Amino acid sequence: MGAPLHGVSASPGIVSGTVHLLRWEVPEVPSRLVSDGEVAGELERLREAVAAAIDRLRVVHARAEANAGPAEAAIFEVQVAMLEDPSLRESIEALIRQNLAAEKAVDLVLLEWRERFGRSTNPLMRERASDLIDVQIRLLTLLLGLPDHDPVDLARGDGVILVTHDLTPSLTVQLDRRAIVGIATDAGTRTSHVAILARSLGLPAVVGLLDATQRVRTGERVILDASNGVLLPKPTAAELSAFADRAQREAEALAVLSAEAVGEAVTTDGHRVALRANVDLPDEAVRAVESGAEGVGLMRTEFLVVGRAAMPTEEEQVEAYRNVLRAFPGQPVVIRTYDVGGDKLPVGGFPHEPNPFLGWRAIRMCLDEPAIFSVQLQALLRVAAEGDVRIMLPLVVSVDEVRQTRFLLEEAAADLARRGVPHRRDVPLGVMVETPAAAIAIDTFAGEVAFLSLGTNDLVQYTLAVDRGNASLVTRFTPLHPAVLRLIARTVEAGASSGVEVSVCGEMASQPLMAFALLGLGVRTLSVAATGIPLVKRLVRGVSLAAATAAAQEALRAATPADVERGLRAALVGELGESTLDGLLGLG
Repeated sequence: MGAPLHGVSASPGIVSGTVHLLRWEVPEVPSRLVSDGEVAGELERLREAVAAAIDRLRVVHARAEANAGPAEAAIFEVQVAMLEDPSLRESIEALIRQNLAAEKAVDLVLLEWRERFGRSTNPLMRERASDLIDVQIRLLTLLLGLPDHDPVDLARGDGVILVTHDLTPSLTVQLDRRAIVGIATDAGTRTSHVAILARSLGLPAVVGLLDATQRVRTGERVILDASNGVLLPKPTAAELSAFADRAQREAEALAVLSAEAVGEAVTTDGHRVALRANVDLPDEAVRAVESGAEGVGLMRTEFLVVGRAAMPTEEEQVEAYRNVLRAFPGQPVVIRTYDVGGDKLPVGGFPHEPNPFLGWRAIRMCLDEPAIFSVQLQALLRVAAEGDVRIMLPLVVSVDEVRQTRFLLEEAAADLARRGVPHRRDVPLGVMVETPAAAIAIDTFAGEVAFLSLGTNDLVQYTLAVDRGNASLVTRFTPLHPAVLRLIARTVEAGASSGVEVSVCGEMASQPLMAFALLGLGVRTLSVAATGIPLVKRLVRGVSLAAATAAAQEALRAATPADVERGLRAALVGELGESTLDGLLGLG
């Protein structure tokens, strides 16, 4: 047996399988000079590596097209075109003729190209920077004779536990998700991209393991206890037997939870709570309906951009939004405009920034790129004519951003009218409250928007000045910090005084202690991953609003996150009993 590795539970569940170790980073390249007589051989090595990389990319393209669709797979056509670009080849060959080994020439030229593309004022050029990283990894892996850790090579059968440093959006599109039963990463926290992806797919995941990629090997048997944040290498027969028993008990508990949660979410003292779903991909809408969701509280639209070689057309967007809307006839579907940047980069990403979370992202990018934003707004206005669509703006810090968006919406409606395309002009427009600036100045938004939605993942990050994707800071990412709770309370009070609905669509809504606090603070609409809806519904049906309100008021007066957690737990034990609460915490 191996020593257990401890991380953060990102998506609950317990599974056993074999490791597929995915190392997808630019390798270290030693400097090496070659003699004049060796130059011809180095040029031939380069030619062979380029040809092999192109062949491999065609295989990757075919698999990605089968797994994610032709639009998402188009990224690999771009990478093939880069490898076939004569100017790239000539730049590398020029360095080889100056007696640099092929691998060092590739490393230097592609590094220089990446920096040049990243600095470009042309957005299309900037979008190519990450493609260059993939090309660099492929060529150097071949030239250095390194093991091929290509992300598409996942053998089906015994179940694959994918172990990697971090699972970026650009890698996600390549994966055969039918082969994966669990994910473990060195980096990340409960609110990072990989965690949100795992929950949306219903895959057990542990993040923040720090050095799992150094401690396990491909083909090795492991147990992934994602409910407790543990990766156990080389389990013994006794541990495998215990794993099987626990997995069976968890499956039975989930079945009971789902059965008990049928019906409305009403507290024991008669107060109704609306539970909606967070949807990352249109295909998840069916699962959300089956989970009992009352509409969609957050439809992320980054899937339309991430892993793509080109921006989606208006028709592509209409079809994607329509698929979700049709799953929820007569119910609200809140669609968030592009929130790219930070940890959700499109193909090639954005310019290299020292701190992308504080950089050019979300509504900032959209307003600075009106040609891109207007296409999305037109698609949203068209679909809104078919149902209860609501538009939500991410990372808003000033009411000016709302007014600029409203102007673009009016222009989009006018353009659709000129084209004779059916649409709805008066679509409800809301904002995500994700920064202290928005929460503190929330009264300035109340008369300008139709609804407010607390994005607690970023709100915690910006309030506490803690990078939510940094595994080393995971203990400092404390959503129950009194400062965060006070900002939430301020937002709820402003919404109530102006008659504007306030919902929560961040990860706080899916955690029992935190959801209990949110109810007590006055939130009556929660939006969570589809897999979390039965758990939250069970929680709501087992507590009184009076108890939640009293516990929340005590939490607002607390001095530390630990004090808040102790108070909420004591109150919930009084409502549910300790064994029931522990069961819910284990499944959350």
